[in-house]
Amino acid sequence: MKTLIHKMFLAIMTAALVFTAVPMNSAYAQGENPPEGTLTNGKLEQIWARQLKAYARVGRGFSDINGTIAKLQGRLDKAAGDGRDVAALQAALDAFETALNGTKPTYDSISGLVTAHQGFDAAGKVIDAALAKSTLKEVGAKLKEVKSSMGGTGKALLEAMKAFRNANKPPVPAPTAGDS
Repeated sequence: MKTLIHKMFLAIMTAALVFTAVPMNSAYAQGENPPEGTLTNGKLEQIWARQLKAYARVGRGFSDINGTIAKLQGRLDKAAGDGRDVAALQAALDAFETALNGTKPTYDSISGLVTAHQGFDAAGKVIDAALAKSTLKEVGAKLKEVKSSMGGTGKALLEAMKAFRNANKPPVPAPTAGDS
């Protein structure tokens, strides 16, 4: 009985040693997961949805921008009438408006690509992967062109507005003797 247990123990230990020395993973042909470099239909659909969100966000920026610029210009004129220095803010606004007018045609050209949505159906699902990739490249390139043609003027305008507000803060009234 004792030798049988020793033989079984020895066999189990030998098998364990063999299995630890030999890798258990086999080289299989491509399974469920595609290689890293390929884009699945699901990935294409995710990218398309992101690009549509970016396009809509930029569109919200362009909607009634003339009214917003006119309103800001009115406030600048009022501040200048009050004797405040608005030169830096005016320069930032002018640069922003110039960049915006130059960028509008590029933004409008994206509209045709989004409307045609080649390679995608109306729900954003891929119907032709090759056309979908082409559409994604075109829309992506146009969105990058919009960003680069703005040249950071929007951020510069916001920074100029912040600096103007900081430079023109109303004075804090000093506490009176009766305040506690």
